[in-house]
Amino acid sequence: MQISGAWRITARVFLPFAAGYYLSYLFRTINALIASHLSSDTGLGTADLGLLTSVYFLVFAVAQIPVGILLDRFGPRRVHSALLLLAAAGAGLFAVSTSFMSLLIARAMIGLGVAAALTAGLKSIILWFPKERVALLNGYMIMLGSLGAVTATAPVEHLLAWMGWRKLFEILAATTGATAILIYVVVPERGIVPSAARATLGSVLGDRRFWRMAPLSATCVGSAWSLQGLWASPWLTDVEGLDRASLVRQLFMMSIVLSAGAWLFGTTVHSIKRKGIGAEAVLAMVAVLFIAAELSLILRASLPSILPWSIVAIVGTATVVSFAVIADYFPPELAGRANGALNVLHFGWAFLAQYSTGLILEQWSANDGHRPVQAYQVAFGLNVVLQIATLVWFALPWRRSIASWMSSILFFRSADVSCAVEPVGLYEDSVILLPADDDADW
Repeated sequence: MQISGAWRITARVFLPFAAGYYLSYLFRTINALIASHLSSDTGLGTADLGLLTSVYFLVFAVAQIPVGILLDRFGPRRVHSALLLLAAAGAGLFAVSTSFMSLLIARAMIGLGVAAALTAGLKSIILWFPKERVALLNGYMIMLGSLGAVTATAPVEHLLAWMGWRKLFEILAATTGATAILIYVVVPERGIVPSAARATLGSVLGDRRFWRMAPLSATCVGSAWSLQGLWASPWLTDVEGLDRASLVRQLFMMSIVLSAGAWLFGTTVHSIKRKGIGAEAVLAMVAVLFIAAELSLILRASLPSILPWSIVAIVGTATVVSFAVIADYFPPELAGRANGALNVLHFGWAFLAQYSTGLILEQWSANDGHRPVQAYQVAFGLNVVLQIATLVWFALPWRRSIASWMSSILFFRSADVSCAVEPVGLYEDSVILLPADDDADW
């Protein structure tokens, strides 16, 4: 009976929200494949294409805080289903648009309409499933949702050859509308038990741990979304010299790796948290790996191209790690606000990275439609510099904590019970070295 109940909740709660996140990921990455069709049909330049694709991230980012508050107040079912109807209208408008401005408005509507896709799913997991399974289910949610990126490669390429991008967006509009109705009808309501502590956005934004972790997560995850969502395709064409068939094949392989990465992060975080280890160490390792992959592209290392680009794809799912850290920092009644605040930075950085990359590339003239490798090296290199800076900022408390620990050993300082209670600032500086405490009240 218990197993039957678990499967029923999975079918009525988890899968409908996973479907909504799948559509969100599909909308996010589809422009990488239809970019050439948009340019030829509407005459868009590189900067226009960058703005058109990145406005999704901008609107998405701006909406995160209001959406987080709405999710905490009204629950994920009503908020997500209403917004998905707006995304359906945006997809319909995109299908019939002929001017850059109407395409831009339609893309913005889609971005706003799917703004609750991930955070609503994460909120539903927190509300309906045991706390010890949250990180694992977050990984499954993002894994299933990232299949939208898989769809936005070879399957979409075949559909484009059959029906064109306009007809494809008409189908996406209908599918999105149907998903909105499904979520509203199938997902049950779940009341949120109020906390004795006052749940406010200031509780999130005033937390030093948040501002130590969030910049690193944003510059890595946002850049990975920017690259896979648009700029991987021009790089592979202009720098690697891939033809259309090879390009689609590599994008398909990257999207498969992306989906597998979400599962890998989810199981890894679930495993280490059961051993009392925080997820911050995993986030730092992901950042180092991502920076190394980008440097191998910039420096034109003699590696198969799929290796660094697969790492880029995997980092796009590192939100599993970041939201696991957030879940340790804040109680369930703050989950919507906390996840929304982090997503503001994720998508805000994705917008800046995607749009600024287009502006930088346009500073070099195209030769037979292709930009020189130097243009990409400069654009990608600026991202790497900022990622290194945020990694150093993230790592500073580690160094202070390790130095304090070594000092305590050198001076044979004994520990007693009173050492467990520290001033707030000192505790926050050293939290990453302490085992996660499921009963901690933040």
